[in-house]
Amino acid sequence: MARGKLALGLDIGSTSVKMIQLKEQRRRGVVGYALQSFGMKPLPAEAIVDGALMNSTAIVQAMQELISELRVKQKEVAIGVSGHSVIIKKISMPRMTQEELEESIQWEAEQYIPFDVKDVNIDTQILNPEANDATGQMDVLLVAAKKDMINDYTTVVSEAGLVPAVVDVDAFAVQNVFSANYDVPERETIVLINAGASVVNINILASGMTVFTRDVTIGGNQFTEEIQKQLNVSYEEAEALKIGGGRGDADAVVPQEVERVMGGVAEQVAGEIQRSLDFYAGTAADATFTKVFLSGGTAKIPALFKTIEARVGVPVEILNPFRSIEIDDRKFDPHFIMDVAPMAAVAMGLALRKSGDKLT
Repeated sequence: MARGKLALGLDIGSTSVKMIQLKEQRRRGVVGYALQSFGMKPLPAEAIVDGALMNSTAIVQAMQELISELRVKQKEVAIGVSGHSVIIKKISMPRMTQEELEESIQWEAEQYIPFDVKDVNIDTQILNPEANDATGQMDVLLVAAKKDMINDYTTVVSEAGLVPAVVDVDAFAVQNVFSANYDVPERETIVLINAGASVVNINILASGMTVFTRDVTIGGNQFTEEIQKQLNVSYEEAEALKIGGGRGDADAVVPQEVERVMGGVAEQVAGEIQRSLDFYAGTAADATFTKVFLSGGTAKIPALFKTIEARVGVPVEILNPFRSIEIDDRKFDPHFIMDVAPMAAVAMGLALRKSGDKLT
C-alpha cells in the first residue's frame, strides 16, 4: 500500500462488522474527507467472545458480503483491537530519539507488561517530543498487543481477500476520529468513552494528548442479558426491547420494567467508568474533566448517557464521527447515517489511517 493512501476502515466488533472508505480531498491547502462507502453486517451471537474469534467463517462471510455490496476495490485495511490482550501504559524513560527508543524498549517493556515480551507486538510513541524536561526524562506511550490475537484477526482479514496494512487500538481510533471532527481543547481534560457490546474503551485526553486509557469488559450485551433474565424473554426480544423497537410478542412486558432493568445495568457500567476516572484522578495533579464524548452502539441507550452524566458531573455529548465528513445525500440516507453514527466511530477512525502510521 502506497504511503499516503487511506486504508479501508474495518471494525470487527463483537456484534457486527463495519466497513468505511473515505476519500481525501484538498481545498485551499486544507485536507478534508468525503465518505465513499459505508456498510455494516450483523454477526451471529457469540461469533466473538472476550475478543476471541469463535466463528471465523461468519466473520469472513460478513466481510465478503460488505466488499461485494459496497463494490470496494481497495484491498488494504486498517483493523482495531482492544480488551485483555492489549496493554497500554504511559511510562517515563530517559530522553532519547524514537529510533533509540525502539531498540531499548524490548528490554524495558518486560517490567510493564504481564505477558512474555516474545508473545507480543510492541509499539511506542513519545508523547511530548518538544518538551524540555530538566530531569532528562520523557513520557512514552507503550502499547503491547498479543501476537496470537493479532494473528487471529489478520488471518480472517486475509481469508476475506483483504490485506491487513494497519493494526490500531480501538481507543486510539476513536481519538483519531475525535481529532478529525472536533476542535481539541487546548488546556482541558476530556474523556472519550467508546461503549461497545462487550468492551468499553476509556481514553482520557489532557491538552489533546492521551494520558490514560483503560478497556473495561462490560458493555451493551449486559443490558440484553439482564432484560432476558429478569423479564424472561428470548435474546432477540431482549435486544429489541433494549433499543426500544420491535415489541412483537413482547407486549406483555411493561416499559417501566425494561427501564428499571436498563437503569440498573447503566449504574453498573457507569460505576466501572467512574472507578477508572477516579483511579486516574488519584494519580494526576489536575484531573478536572470538562466533557465526556460517548460513542459505540451502547451510546444510544439513554439510561447510560444520563447515568454517566450524573456520575461524572460534566456534560456528555454523543460523538458524531461524520461531523466534518462530506456526505453525498444522494448516495447515503442521512437518517440512516445519523442513526448509526455512534457505532461508526471506530471504523471511521480506522478509515483515517494510512499505511506506516504510528499508533497514536
